Amino acid sequence: MARPTQTVFGVLTEPTPPSWWKANRHKVFGVVGLLIGYWIGTHFHGAPDPQPPSPRPAHGAPARADTGLHHTATVTVLHHSA
Repeated sequence: MARPTQTVFGVLTEPTPPSWWKANRHKVFGVVGLLIGYWIGTHFHGAPDPQPPSPRPAHGAPARADTGLHHTATVTVLHHSA
């Protein structure tokens, strides 16, 4: 009887360990991000002062002159002497 031949499909080997950078880069980026955030937080002091309100536009047409009324109300106080 003939012996069946064996076929080699692949060789299992232990993968090489990752380099220091590949294994720890997430830690490095995290620390650098925290340091940059701390620097930004301590060197930029909040929002700028708000701008003063802009002047409102004037009326489009002048008030009518024929009404005879003032545009402001006036109060007349009558003193009654006894």
